Amino acid sequence: MMADQPLNAKMVAEEVKVGVRVETQDGSVQGFVTRKELSQKIRELMEGDGKLVRENVKEYSKMAKEALVQGTGSSWKNLDLLLETLCKSREPTVY
Repeated sequence: MMADQPLNAKMVAEEVKVGVRVETQDGSVQGFVTRKELSQKIRELMEGDGKLVRENVKEYSKMAKEALVQGTGSSWKNLDLLLETLCKSREPTVY
């Protein structure tokens, strides 16, 4: 699990922009986070870049809800396609 966390943290903070990167005291993946670093990041979310992060979270939330709309959402369509494909593969072959 430790292997994917740095990549996930980078994606959340830099690519998707729905969070901020919290750095450890020694800069390593397994290091400790200081109280000062954590309070700075919370302040940043509450006062600084937090507005952008909150807007991005709302937008992704809206997109996720739309994907889950029964019958028309992309997740429902993909699940239907998967089930259809699996069911077809189980049908006996007629020669």
